[in-house]
Amino acid sequence: MEQPIAVSATTKAQAHSSRLRRTMADVWKMRTLYIMLLPCLVWYFIFKYLPMYGVIISFKDYNFSDGILHSPWADPWYKYFEMFFQSPYFSQLLGNTLLISVYKLLFGMLPSILLAILFHECRISWLKRWVQTLSYMPHFLSWIVIYGISIAFLSETTGLLNRWITDMGGSAIPFLNGVEWFRSVLVSTEIWKDLGWGAIIYLAAISSIDPTLYEAAKVDGASRLRMIWHITLPGIRNVIVLLLILRIGSILDAGFEQVFVFYHQRVYEVGDIIDTWVYRTGLQQMNFSLGATVGLFKSAIGFILVFGTNKLAKRWGESIW
Repeated sequence: MEQPIAVSATTKAQAHSSRLRRTMADVWKMRTLYIMLLPCLVWYFIFKYLPMYGVIISFKDYNFSDGILHSPWADPWYKYFEMFFQSPYFSQLLGNTLLISVYKLLFGMLPSILLAILFHECRISWLKRWVQTLSYMPHFLSWIVIYGISIAFLSETTGLLNRWITDMGGSAIPFLNGVEWFRSVLVSTEIWKDLGWGAIIYLAAISSIDPTLYEAAKVDGASRLRMIWHITLPGIRNVIVLLLILRIGSILDAGFEQVFVFYHQRVYEVGDIIDTWVYRTGLQQMNFSLGATVGLFKSAIGFILVFGTNKLAKRWGESIW
């Protein structure tokens, strides 16, 4: 009875050894590509994984003089989590962050998909190139520059749009200073900034669709809209789901740089998000333990959302892993 078990164990060991040799042979065969990938992996390890060591200051009363290791442990250990959750601004911060992120998610993906489809369907080459260039350019502008452009167009006193409104007999609208308009400005400026850049990914996915599918659809008499609905959109569904999962995972990142540039005290009610509060409370007041605690909280929520969304996407036949 013992001999078959021994033979089975030996066979498994030989199979494992064979797989290992094949893997090493494949790595050696592609060694040039792995060497090219090495700097990226080193950068990622240094700047993404090593800093995770600093997360322990979430559970310590951190100060500069003692450093991370010698700073005393917080008592109780959840002191800074409790401080954050019991903050009188917590519900407002969480609500603003989720609303701004969800608005950007809902209204930000569809325009990029539509623009990529329009690029694919456009048969005038020079027009396609010009529109692509113009739509990509805002992505390379900083939020400071975009804020200056927004002031030029949306300022309540000197903005071009408000001048048109007042010239037609209307009242100036406080786009940048009114709580009822601030979120709309944030969402619309981000859509304008990243519209063309987001279309690049979808356009690349569309270009990988087998052209014979379109030819067969033409033979069957399908219209352009039918081909878009039954060929183009299903062909890029996996990319849409992938980007959706990644964006849901970062739903608590409502865009610190943009909000920090645009917001001010008059719009704190609708524009103050978790990251801006951490900047004021955790960094300006040098409460680094609180800042690390909020970062850990956001990372945990993002981790849960990514796994949950990926599991849900599997029911549609799409997932990251």
